[in-house]
Amino acid sequence: MTARRAGLVRVAALLVSGDLARAEDIVQTALTRMYLAWSRVRPDTVDAYARRCVVNEAIDERRRPFWRRERVHAQLPDVPIASFADGPRSDEEEVLALLATLPAGMRAAVVLRYVEGLSVAETADAMRCSEGNVKSQAARGLQRLRDTFPAHAHLSMKGI
Repeated sequence: MTARRAGLVRVAALLVSGDLARAEDIVQTALTRMYLAWSRVRPDTVDAYARRCVVNEAIDERRRPFWRRERVHAQLPDVPIASFADGPRSDEEEVLALLATLPAGMRAAVVLRYVEGLSVAETADAMRCSEGNVKSQAARGLQRLRDTFPAHAHLSMKGI
């Protein structure tokens, strides 16, 4: 898992709109759950099983009551948050902000299909849903992004 961890953190970060600390927590929880279920994991499906654990944890994490009640920050920002919106953003920050507007399941489908480059079948396996659902969620997600943010059509989700 040491070799695969960076890729899992990348996927988790995209699923939680760039919050690296949350992504690290999600991957750690997913790997712990994977360790506990190791006897059920087939050697040829380790990557897919790990991805599925990360996607499930990213979606489930938002459902926990703690998330709705409180958000803990280690430090206060040096400048007001509103000033960040006024400054220029990188393409990666733009894509993360756009992805944050999508519901969790739709975001997972878009990230796994178009950022990670998984096939429809692999994405369906990771999300534990049908291939038709993946196609529908990914298409609706892309269309929602196009409709809502036509000025950002120049951004690419590849290479994030």
